[in-house]
Amino acid sequence: MPQGKEASAVERLRRWARSRRVVVRDQSMVPTLLPGDRLRVDTAAYRLRAPRAGELVVVVDPEREDRWLVKRVAAVRSATDPPPPTTWVTTLSDAPGPTRDSRSFGEVDLAHVVGRVYFRYAPPERRAEL
Repeated sequence: MPQGKEASAVERLRRWARSRRVVVRDQSMVPTLLPGDRLRVDTAAYRLRAPRAGELVVVVDPEREDRWLVKRVAAVRSATDPPPPTTWVTTLSDAPGPTRDSRSFGEVDLAHVVGRVYFRYAPPERRAEL
């Protein structure tokens, strides 16, 4: 196997090992995600870079810290003054109508972003890279 492909396989294995599993429970991300979809979330995705608009992320619910929300990044804002540097993420739901996202709870501090959704592994007929 060429070294580039071997490195890619090793990195994919590392990402899989450090990732978390999440089950979609509501309809806030329809049609992209459906209730019952099972996702893999890369918890180290934003250690070296900020989220990008359009990415799917898991954030800690600002109103209930024991619950995670899957949302789409709409915008990212960073500030360096005053120190320390801070990054905020604006999230949106894909589903039309009233849903809980940054329109209801505001921007989310990057420290409350659990990670980036990168794979839907179940149900089998919906299996896909995201």
